[in-house]
Amino acid sequence: MSVKITQDEADEMRAMFDSIDLDKNGFISDNELGELLTQSGHPQPGYMIREILQKLDRNKDNKISFEEFLSIVKELKGSQVAKTFLKAINKKEGILAIGGTSELSSEGTQHSYSEEERYAFVNWINTALEKDPDCRHVLPMDPNTDALFKTVGDGIVLCKMINLSVPDTIDERTINKKKLTPFTTQALKRPTRALQENLNLALNSASAIGCHVVNIGALDLKEGKPHLVLGLLWQIIKIGLFADIELSRNEGIGRGLSGVLSSRLTDDYHPSPALAALLRDGETLEDLMKLSPEELLLRWANFHLENAGYPKINNFSSDIKDSKAYFHLLNQISPKGTEENRPRIDINMAGFNEKDDLKRAEAMLQQADRLGCRQFVTPTDVVSGNPKLNLAFVANLFNKYPALTKPENEDIDWDLLGGETREERTFRNWMNSLGVSPTVHHLYVDLQDAMVILQLYERIKVEVDWNNKVNKPPYPKLGTNMKKAFAALC
Repeated sequence: MSVKITQDEADEMRAMFDSIDLDKNGFISDNELGELLTQSGHPQPGYMIREILQKLDRNKDNKISFEEFLSIVKELKGSQVAKTFLKAINKKEGILAIGGTSELSSEGTQHSYSEEERYAFVNWINTALEKDPDCRHVLPMDPNTDALFKTVGDGIVLCKMINLSVPDTIDERTINKKKLTPFTTQALKRPTRALQENLNLALNSASAIGCHVVNIGALDLKEGKPHLVLGLLWQIIKIGLFADIELSRNEGIGRGLSGVLSSRLTDDYHPSPALAALLRDGETLEDLMKLSPEELLLRWANFHLENAGYPKINNFSSDIKDSKAYFHLLNQISPKGTEENRPRIDINMAGFNEKDDLKRAEAMLQQADRLGCRQFVTPTDVVSGNPKLNLAFVANLFNKYPALTKPENEDIDWDLLGGETREERTFRNWMNSLGVSPTVHHLYVDLQDAMVILQLYERIKVEVDWNNKVNKPPYPKLGTNMKKAFAALC
């Protein structure tokens, strides 16, 4: 018999699923499952991995979707399979567990958070808000402590980070900034009115820029619940990092959150034609626009690796653990002295031949530091293949040193880069704030198969018959458009 889980717990399961899905294709394969268990110290024989996969794989396509993963977790809660997943992921990613408070938590579920994420986010915030006078009462934070979870309690840092990711989202005059440290209200069961206003402002604004904030309340943030704070911060930081990676919403490569985002938003987004350098033979801009920011980022990295004569990578986890791909990437994107006000920086490749993985990772990060891009990862994060932090590391590299040139003399329909209007952005962010999957990056392209629209129906309490009337991806090559159209009409 299955049990219900809250949206908060479903979000945790999504994070768990994403940590297993190394190639980020939305499915877990037997290889990914086996690698997870092996790396985490819980190796299983092939037959055991196949048995686990068979239990999870409801539609028998030899891979596990998130929906299958979530449904089986409901049924197998407390079983050996579920316990194996939790132990494996906790050991793999350096996760700290804290007691949950929901009904399911009382049965054994624990909320967990990553010390590595806390360390990375604290350092990023310290750097981004270093000169902000409104944050001097709480910054800099010590990344080796839990200071972060107390710091967000007055809402000011959260509001500031939202404005860094999407400038002018919050009118600074609406933020209460006087005498608002959470330490002055420790004895209160609820935040003061000023704190409440700031925290509600942060939550509403986070939702407005596309963060999924369901089941996160002002009191949760005031109390500094680690898994909720880190989850919200990652969404905010990610939106800022990805701002210049999405083809249809790019005004000028190389600014993003890493450039502290000076007045990037106006009435429309104006994309950069330089991203068209990533087009492959036979592709159009429309094909490129269908890629998610993660996919574009991987293509960007492989574009430079190919120019370096180095093999392509398939992910930012297992394929970058030896740091060698990073060495070549840094060498390709470093300034060559040909641009005004950007002096030449030569990357020292000596560390490439270091035999110890950790020492090689440290040598690579020292070169990244010369570019001002050492944020988000430590040598341990690189060697362990932390997918979230390595993704952030590469996104930051892209924002500062894209090293792309607009293709010349090619038959490209540049009109497709008309940019995203404020109205289109509002609708897209609203959909994402409701937690639809996959995330909507391009309003029209990502709605073609109607999967997101059908999820929106459910959010507004319109019943959807997923089993009998909905054609679900992946679609066969023959008749793909008809399948999509039928799903939309149903």
